[in-house]
Amino acid sequence: MNGRLLLVRHGQSEANVAMRLDSLPPGAPLTEDGQAQARALVDTLRGIPVAAVLASRALRAQQTAAPLAAGLGLDVDVRDGLQETFVGDLEGQAGWPVLEEYDRAYGQWFAGSPEVAPPGGESGHDVLARYLPVVEDVRRLLEADPERSVVVVSHGAAIRWVATSVSDLPATFAMTTHLANTEFAVLAPVEGGWVCERFGAHLAPLEVPDEDAPVAPPV
Repeated sequence: MNGRLLLVRHGQSEANVAMRLDSLPPGAPLTEDGQAQARALVDTLRGIPVAAVLASRALRAQQTAAPLAAGLGLDVDVRDGLQETFVGDLEGQAGWPVLEEYDRAYGQWFAGSPEVAPPGGESGHDVLARYLPVVEDVRRLLEADPERSVVVVSHGAAIRWVATSVSDLPATFAMTTHLANTEFAVLAPVEGGWVCERFGAHLAPLEVPDEDAPVAPPV
């Protein structure tokens, strides 16, 4: 099977620039830079046979997916379940202290406590319960058309958590490695799971960083 699952983070949004937590769809649109990133993604993925382009219900994800899908002659398949991890009571708040407060809950998922949730928000279990059915749909697409890949445009925190949960991506690596706008994780289907071949700018083997490595922003 040559096809891969590409989990792509959306382009820069207005909320990214404002450092504002924005987890409820439809959310903020792309900035001009984000729109340029979405167009550049078409060139980045040129030459990769793609069977389908999926996106979350968030506006920024759909705007990122649109140029790629159009260039391939495909429609954007908007799916429930692919949205960002819901931050609960922190929704709409901005600044580093807010991001750090959310990170205290989010980081516990990678440390073996996915039952933890920020006040009013989702736990790691909640995210997987809605996201993994789409991942299984993608696996079926790859089995039916093994020569082509599937692109899923989603969100940074959700991608890092899901990729860690379903593949061999080390939790410490995912927790400390930032996934920039329109960067992506490449997952190859194998029997019983997935292998992470690429995470952002990093190619496998993905080495666990030093214990003192700073934690990457969650969103």
